[in-house]
Amino acid sequence: MSNIIVFENKIAKYDNCPDIYFINENLSIKDISNFFSVRDLKKIKFYLSKLNKNKRKERIIDFDLSEKKKIIFIIIKKSLLSFDLEQLGAKLFSFLKKADVYKVNLFCASFKKSSNSKTGQNDKNILDFIHGANLKSYSFKKYRTKSPDNFKLKIKIISPEYKILSKKYFRYKAIEEGVNLTRNLVSEPPNILHPKYYVETIKKLSSLGLKISIYDENKMKKMGMNALLGVGQGSINKSYLVTIEWNGNKNSKEKPLAFVGKGVCFDTGGISLKPAKFMEEMKYDMAGSAVVVGLLKTLALRKVKLNVVGVVGLVENMPGGNAQRPGDIVKSYSGQTIEVLNTDAEGRLVLADVLTFTEKEFKPKFIIDLATLTGAIIVSLGEEYAGLFSNNDDLSKKIFQSGNKVGEKVWRLPLHKNYNKLMDSTVADVQNINYSGGAGSITAAEFLQRFIINKTPWVHLDIAGMAFSKKAANLNPSGATGFGVRLLNKLIEDSYE
Repeated sequence: MSNIIVFENKIAKYDNCPDIYFINENLSIKDISNFFSVRDLKKIKFYLSKLNKNKRKERIIDFDLSEKKKIIFIIIKKSLLSFDLEQLGAKLFSFLKKADVYKVNLFCASFKKSSNSKTGQNDKNILDFIHGANLKSYSFKKYRTKSPDNFKLKIKIISPEYKILSKKYFRYKAIEEGVNLTRNLVSEPPNILHPKYYVETIKKLSSLGLKISIYDENKMKKMGMNALLGVGQGSINKSYLVTIEWNGNKNSKEKPLAFVGKGVCFDTGGISLKPAKFMEEMKYDMAGSAVVVGLLKTLALRKVKLNVVGVVGLVENMPGGNAQRPGDIVKSYSGQTIEVLNTDAEGRLVLADVLTFTEKEFKPKFIIDLATLTGAIIVSLGEEYAGLFSNNDDLSKKIFQSGNKVGEKVWRLPLHKNYNKLMDSTVADVQNINYSGGAGSITAAEFLQRFIINKTPWVHLDIAGMAFSKKAANLNPSGATGFGVRLLNKLIEDSYE
């Protein structure tokens, strides 16, 4: 689902769609009185004066100005941040959907008058508001054959600067397309989105100017990617590594920015089989890779003047006659040997090879990896923050600040040599899980850090608690959230463009 956004400088004479105006928290209409006739002003003032205390606390209020015309007021407070406006836009979408209102006119000038914002800032405020409504409108109903939700909202943006707004809206649209691609990929059932289908989906992005390179199992075997290959060897579906390059500044000698994603299309746990209850949620275990794919689409649509690469490892972790066993030892792409104590700690095995490959092949400015890596991070941070682990303070700080700006929050957890020791194996260079010392998310990150060979600035984002949610909240519907696309887009926008 996606809203229809139209930009115009006036409404048709006989347009009976509800009109939306912004009003200050004092419910004063003095600043927007020029939008109404004297007769209508009296009606509005009378209605507002009769509102009870509870109604006055609401952010959206509506009433019938006449039999044919409804008025909706959006109450705005001073010093609103972008995310506040996005949440308010999301609230409006939910309000209109519940009221079964399909078309509205939104008067932009009322925001400027009610908030005293400058013209340039007013444009951004309006577009942030619309952005929130659009993100909230997402739903995944592709496989429903009965009573699909067909609500589609049309918002007509009324402004003298409608052409400028329309031009600026393109950036927001690019972000929304990236977020919704991520949500679609995560929402697909695992019998559809197996690694081969995923590869074919990624290949379609080449039409946007992205360079797609695909490494199949034969190529990876020759390269020595045994950690990644071991995870997928129990499945009839083949494993792949895919690189997605955006060369937005071909003449630049700057190192590219690199983003790495875990793409376990379905995770049964392998021989270390997961419990049956809620195993269906393991279709979400490729969410880290989906964020990388969605981000690269956004950057390509925005035509950022930077060189950026995304690298994803795509596998399916299944039990079977050829499946990897607890106790197996594999030699990774880095040359380090790994003792596999638990086949359900598989994402880190995939990332081990992908991280080393990315560092060696692209020599990037930094590497940020995303993965639904541990259940322990949900115990620690719930569904409010993603876990952040890093070898670089400056990059961590930038991501933290970007997350706060867009409402995709991260919280840094420690890395320490004593945690690192817990990943030492008695029979190989490293073991893939720590059974004795707790700190499951931290020791998983310590494992990954061992595969950053050349001290490249690196951040690991454990998004296990953020990639999907059983309840709708803020800008997200229930299900896949698309967490990470807006965060990383903001990081690039603020710190590298």
